[in-house]
Amino acid sequence: MRIAIDAMGGDHAPDVVVAGALEAVREWKDITVILIGDAARIEPLIRQAGDQPSNLEVIHASEVIEADDEPVKAVRRKKDASMVVAGRMIQEKKADAMISAGNTGALMTTGLLIVGRIEGIDRPALTLTIPSMDGKGMVALDMGANMDASAEQLVQYAIMGSIYRKKVHGVVKPRVGLLNVGTEPMKGNELTKAAYPLLEQAPIHFIGNVESRDLLYGPCDVLVCDGFAGNIMLKSLEGAAATIFAALKIEFTRNLATKAAAAVLRPGITKFKRQLDYSEYGAAPLLGINGLVLKSHGSSNALAIKNAIRQARLSIENELLASIVKEINHLSK
Repeated sequence: MRIAIDAMGGDHAPDVVVAGALEAVREWKDITVILIGDAARIEPLIRQAGDQPSNLEVIHASEVIEADDEPVKAVRRKKDASMVVAGRMIQEKKADAMISAGNTGALMTTGLLIVGRIEGIDRPALTLTIPSMDGKGMVALDMGANMDASAEQLVQYAIMGSIYRKKVHGVVKPRVGLLNVGTEPMKGNELTKAAYPLLEQAPIHFIGNVESRDLLYGPCDVLVCDGFAGNIMLKSLEGAAATIFAALKIEFTRNLATKAAAAVLRPGITKFKRQLDYSEYGAAPLLGINGLVLKSHGSSNALAIKNAIRQARLSIENELLASIVKEINHLSK
């Protein structure tokens, strides 16, 4: 298994990318990780950590796609950017998966222009595992790859998300829900009303509409929505979690009594915070691309990078891409 990583993508690259990659290759000997980026910055970080493992490679790339670059122009003009080089490795079958914590739009463009779409898929979907109180998490798509979607595209998202949940997370019969403003079948806008009967007929275990207030309780295994609603939902959840923990910190440091209470409650709060930590889940795959392309959070730490590699490894091992292609081809006939 060969996993290419855009070592220059992300807020803390290449340091955390190298650290996460080193942890991964030392734990899993059946993978080879290829770090792509500025070798003059990457190689000293590897040397500082000790001897370079035999299953870790470095490929020099002279350019970087920055966070504020216009995606299409950057991918077309920066031919030797670390992200673009990783995409070509997927397209040329020199790597089985690629990971980047860099510019999301540019990664989407790399997937579309360089790797290409699966035949029969209209638009790829950014697929994120949202933490839940039961610890199982919930796969949600689309989280912002496309701002608009048709009812038919929501069905494609549901099928791909269901296969992903089975292959990567081992859920035998994933429950698929449709994000909506109410649970009744005819609730919502024109898109969700049109998608509901199509989802009922799709080869998935569709359980109906799901309201956003219930998401952290894990009402379904796969949540389907258009990218506009999905991205708003995601950022609302992230903002709410950050606000809650900031407020708790203020209250628990207010005086000696609250500090004493914090000491007692710390194990439970730490467990709760870990349940809502994106780094435990690693990366968001772009499902619908004809190759395994995974997006890590821009502020990923070494643990998140390692978990992204773990996720890529599981996806390769369980033939995620081949399973999606097979199902989509079957439906197209």
